[in-house]
Amino acid sequence: MKYAPKSLTPYVSARHYFGSELRRHREEVRMSLVQLADIVNSSKSNLARVETAEMMPPPELPSALDAAFGTGQHFHGLYQLAKREVHPDQYRRYMDLEAQAENITQYGGQVLPGLLQTKDYAYALLRCQEDRTEAQVEERVTARMARQERQRSDSPPLRWAIIDEAVLRRQVGGRKCMAEQLTSLLEQADTPDSKVQVMPFRAGPYSLMGGALTLLRLPNGAEVAYEEGIEAGHLNEDAEAVKKWQRRYDVLRANALSLGESAELIRQVLEDYSSCDTPPN
Repeated sequence: MKYAPKSLTPYVSARHYFGSELRRHREEVRMSLVQLADIVNSSKSNLARVETAEMMPPPELPSALDAAFGTGQHFHGLYQLAKREVHPDQYRRYMDLEAQAENITQYGGQVLPGLLQTKDYAYALLRCQEDRTEAQVEERVTARMARQERQRSDSPPLRWAIIDEAVLRRQVGGRKCMAEQLTSLLEQADTPDSKVQVMPFRAGPYSLMGGALTLLRLPNGAEVAYEEGIEAGHLNEDAEAVKKWQRRYDVLRANALSLGESAELIRQVLEDYSSCDTPPN
C-alpha cells in the first residue's frame, strides 16, 4: 500500500504553518523525510511530527532548514512566531513531554500538583467546577491517576515539588480526604525519587505566589516550562524563557523550608486533620 502523508492545516497557527512550509520546501526539491533528517541531523519521526504540528520545532531546526533549503531566515522567522503563540493543543504536548521527563520540578500555590494528588483529592478539586459532568470528572481523575503510574515504575523521574502552606491548610474534600492526602504527601516528602518543600506563610510574598509552574528536563538535556493559570496554561520551550522561570524557582527553593522542616509541618497539619477534636466542616 502506498504511503499517504497526513493532510496539513497550515492556517491554524504559526506552528502549523511552519510544518506546512517544511513539507512544501521538502517536496519542491523532491527530498524524503529520511534524506532531510540526515542533512539536518534530526530523525524522520521528529520531522514528520513537526510537519503535522504534533511537535514544536526544536530550537536548532529552523537554522538547519534554512541552510538545507537556502531560504535565508525564512524558517528562523516562522519559529520566532511559533514559539510565542499559545497553542490549543499545548496541554497534550505538555503531557507528551512529562511522560518523557527525567526531572519534574513543580510549584503549587493553591492546590497540590496533579502528580501528588490522591484520587479523592482530585475528585474534590475537579467536581468544584460546575461546567463538568460527572463522566468528565471521572475521565480526568482516571487520566490524572494514570500519570502517577510512572513514579512507581523501575525508572521513575526525579520529582521535586514546592507547595505553599495554604495548600496544606485549605480543606479539599473534607477532613478525612485531607488526612489521607497529607499522609500520602508525607510518604513522598523525602525519598530517592520524590522531594517536597513547603513555602511557609511567614516567608511573606514571593514572585510565583498564586500560580502554578512545572519545569521539565528531558533525556536530551532540553528543558521546558509550563505555567498554569485558572483557565489556561502556557508551554514555554524557548531556552531563554525557561531560564527565567528556572531562576525564580531556584530563589523559591532557597527560601522554602528544608526537607526536614517541610515534613514536620506537613506532619503537624496532618495531626490537626486527624484529631478527633477537630470540628467537622
